Amino acid sequence: MAEKSSHSICRWTFNPGKGGFVPGDMRPEWGGAFGTPEMIELVAKKIRPRMPNNVELGLEVHYDAEVDDSNAGAVADALVANKIHLAMVTPGAHAHFAYGGVASLDPNERKAAEDLGTRTVDLAYGPLKKAWHPDKAPSFIIWNGSFGYDIATVGIRQMYQNLKESIAGLCKYEKKKGGSLYICFEPKPNEGHPAMLIPTVASALLFWRRIEEEFGVSRKKKGVNKEFGHSEMIGLDHVYDSVEELDNDMMVHMHLNSQGYNDGIILGGPGKYDIDHGARINGMNVAIAGLIQQAGYARWKGHDMQTRAYDNAEQGIDRVVRSVLSWEACEKAAKKLDTKALMKVLAKRETAKAEDMMRHAVVNAQQSFDEMYN
Repeated sequence: MAEKSSHSICRWTFNPGKGGFVPGDMRPEWGGAFGTPEMIELVAKKIRPRMPNNVELGLEVHYDAEVDDSNAGAVADALVANKIHLAMVTPGAHAHFAYGGVASLDPNERKAAEDLGTRTVDLAYGPLKKAWHPDKAPSFIIWNGSFGYDIATVGIRQMYQNLKESIAGLCKYEKKKGGSLYICFEPKPNEGHPAMLIPTVASALLFWRRIEEEFGVSRKKKGVNKEFGHSEMIGLDHVYDSVEELDNDMMVHMHLNSQGYNDGIILGGPGKYDIDHGARINGMNVAIAGLIQQAGYARWKGHDMQTRAYDNAEQGIDRVVRSVLSWEACEKAAKKLDTKALMKVLAKRETAKAEDMMRHAVVNAQQSFDEMYN
């Protein structure tokens, strides 16, 4: 039997429409009374039957937009009933705090943002605890949509210090609750501010080292949510990002989305906005799949993606299925790739042959996808 492969599906993918410059009502059945328990039922009925037998599913949610104190019991019940696990929870601070969140120079905002974080921890260890995977505790992602800035002043250094102090406090609070969650940053270069305090993978790695040195917070179970698309947005190399994360033992969660520019089909990439396509079949992803296999990564692989603005509900569901199967196909191709032969031609500087081998792996991945999809 193939090893279990853990994929987490994001609640926010299932929305009626984004609005603004695109329709806000393309999928009316995902609005109104369609809440998180209903989304879990949909995943169990419409997505799980289309998955390979080795795939197990998890849920990713924001507190307090998609799960809160009033519906957490129903969410946990739906997860348990449908044999889906809580894979990730994150404080939705960006929905409340526009002036820095836990890094804010406004003490009232900073305190309120800190309280949101501790309440999220309480919920994870409280009513949501029964939905944890027995072997894979949830990730607690800190997304930096709040802690950014748009004015160049000496105050930026104090914001960074505030961030360190607040996150250190959050980690110590979580440790008292049990210390089981995997706490990680999701770096992003921009959105919702022009400039962010943790813009890159390297920034996140350095941050954890600094709060260990300053505040005695252990780096164990701390790290990075590997978000492919955020590296792509500013033209960084997400393959090398993977190497850094693995080398520091800090890849604790993954978001397999893509801005699309690197497959020659979907437009996007550096300088574009965060479009959140699902996982793509390409050489870079085959390489990353090989790297995480070598490292023994076995935690959650999330699909932080948006259905297209013109998709109906069935097409939106199909996008999620395709994303999961695309990554599974990349993993299959990485396992088939003769790594020893690849390293041999690289050592001999026969890079054209290395290109041929990677291209053949991409073809293998597409063939695997076609077999699983059909």
